[in-house]
Amino acid sequence: MSQELQADKGWRIWWKLTRPHTLTASFAPVFLGTMIALYYVNIDWLLFLAMLIACLFIQAATNMFNEYYDFVRGLDSEESIGIGGAIVRNGVKPKTVLQLALALYILAAILGIYICSQSSWLLLIVGAVCMLIGYLYTGGPYPIAYTPFGELFSGVVMGMFIVLIATYIQVGSIPNFALFLSIPSTLLVAAIMLSNNIRDIVEDTKGGRKTMAILIGRDSAINVLALFFIVSYVWIILLVILQIITPWALLVLLSAKKPLDAIKLFKAKENHLEVGLAMKNTALTNTIFVFLLGIGLLLGFII
Repeated sequence: MSQELQADKGWRIWWKLTRPHTLTASFAPVFLGTMIALYYVNIDWLLFLAMLIACLFIQAATNMFNEYYDFVRGLDSEESIGIGGAIVRNGVKPKTVLQLALALYILAAILGIYICSQSSWLLLIVGAVCMLIGYLYTGGPYPIAYTPFGELFSGVVMGMFIVLIATYIQVGSIPNFALFLSIPSTLLVAAIMLSNNIRDIVEDTKGGRKTMAILIGRDSAINVLALFFIVSYVWIILLVILQIITPWALLVLLSAKKPLDAIKLFKAKENHLEVGLAMKNTALTNTIFVFLLGIGLLLGFII
């Protein structure tokens, strides 16, 4: 194999390790929080960029912790889906993956210090808690991902907190407006985790996990997933009807086909290899919905 091909393969291994399909879950809430702030102040785009990159680093590091600890606990194999596969497929040393994750945390912390210097040092505590939860999601003696609370923690941290922090660093406070609009973001991030757990029920049961999908059963978990989707869309429609947000927010309805397709596929198929598209559509729902909501707010502001 030529050096060029080896370099290309190496680049792809490290890129897949970040699980790039999940990284948009960091971009969308930062964008939304910043568009909310637009209604109150002039945006500091350097702060926006620092927040965005820090969140991307934390998300990528969390994925690497997941890769490392699932391997250490014997849960990942070459046949596992939804993973980067750097360790079990490409021979990357587990220690290297862990070190890279910690390096990304350090970079995120440096960016966090800059953000705090421009806003509030109280965010050091919030940021530290978010990073700790990211680590404890699959690390530590009692991994959150192995419990029924994975959806709750991921939704609140990656969905709600990021929106609110992105608003706060610009405005200096958290308006009720931001709290209202963080609700669907929370539910849709939780939906990503739930869809993942629905897909992995069989493997997770063998691995000793006690996820919500396992405890309430596959059919009930799919119904909860559908409820997350329904409440997210209805919530925005109600806010528009009550004239709390601009009618442009109804752009989110353009994303409605993705969750419908996800639910249909989950109900039609059970094999974890066949429902990958449902998982993908759930993740796309979060990204497209939250991005369109931000675009709607932007249009409502400038038109």
